[in-house]
Amino acid sequence: MTLAQVRRAEAQFLVPTYDRSPVLFERGRRCYLYDSTGKRYLDFLGGIAVNALGHSHPALRRALTEQSRRLFHVSNLFYHPYQAALARRLTRLSGLDRAFFTNSGTEAIEGALKLARAYARLGSPNGHRPRWRILAVENSFHGRTCGALAATGQAKYRAPFEPLLPGVRFVRFNDVADLERKVDSSVCAVLLEPIQGEGGICPVTPAFFARARALTRRHNALLIADEIQCGLGRTGRWFAYQGYGIEPDVVTVAKPLAGGLPLGAILARERAALAFQPGSHGTTFGGGPLACRVALAFLETVERERLLPHVRRVGAYFRERLEELREKYAWVKEVRGQGLMLAMELTRPGKDIVRRALERGLILNCTHDTVLRFLPPYIIEPRHVDTAVAILADVFARMDAEQRSPEKK
Repeated sequence: MTLAQVRRAEAQFLVPTYDRSPVLFERGRRCYLYDSTGKRYLDFLGGIAVNALGHSHPALRRALTEQSRRLFHVSNLFYHPYQAALARRLTRLSGLDRAFFTNSGTEAIEGALKLARAYARLGSPNGHRPRWRILAVENSFHGRTCGALAATGQAKYRAPFEPLLPGVRFVRFNDVADLERKVDSSVCAVLLEPIQGEGGICPVTPAFFARARALTRRHNALLIADEIQCGLGRTGRWFAYQGYGIEPDVVTVAKPLAGGLPLGAILARERAALAFQPGSHGTTFGGGPLACRVALAFLETVERERLLPHVRRVGAYFRERLEELREKYAWVKEVRGQGLMLAMELTRPGKDIVRRALERGLILNCTHDTVLRFLPPYIIEPRHVDTAVAILADVFARMDAEQRSPEKK
């Protein structure tokens, strides 16, 4: 089908929830995507942090092909060989104790919120209301289902669907004093992203993270780290919280875990995990053999190819090149992020820059209207960075010239 045919079919049959760019992608290889005309695009968005090994990686293809010949799905009423193996690997990497597998990041958040409420009930005396309040952070994004949305600290996402899950309060981002005022005996969990993704690639400060850890310990509440976007190698460490020297009670992951197949996970300390018992929570598709087998191949590949130091090294080089653009253009306000989770905040809307870059064969996106977000595959090299920066430099120069031209007239 042509792009025009696909667009007509979607306009007729799909629920209109996506504002798509007019490109029909048909295949991908390593850091590149190819559209229906054969045009090549350098992918610096990576399926929004999903395609961490790029496209059509041979290790993932091999695992997918081999497992597809054996078993696609088996109900969670039975065993298969890969859930326990994947849980063992994730708990070893995270320092936590147990895992529950989901289909997506937002489902992992939903499960984590349930787990916090279940944990609070364990020590609640009969006749007393258990701790139930969840503290989340302003500017956060945790998903689009009702519980995850209730904990998302951006009113533009919540307002059309309220009332949502009760009991969620928001703390000002990186405001330690506000955090201290709001953590009390009614709180069962503090939920935060070590680096806010949709919020504009904004890291929490060490002081804020450390205080959240201390306060949740004092009140026997759970500290939940949403690592759905920043976890599993994106910052050059397996988990972003490891860069702070802080270990949460519960961690949610998803995006790159199965290389593009739907899979997420809740990782938890023993004392929190055992608040769930048989029947407390469940899923039909989460943790199936196909996705778990591919996820094991993803983790093994990152380790075998020593991609974490590579992410740190190439990420530092990419940030340096973006800083060069910031120094040249006054409307580039700030460059921030870690590893290959980087952003460039502007003083002007970024949507047109994304469109122009796409026309020149570079994929990125804009969040919060003025923040260019970069989430490229872990396998990119400095030459890919140079290509991306050259395209951005050309786009910036042309836009700057267009802005000045009316003055000349």
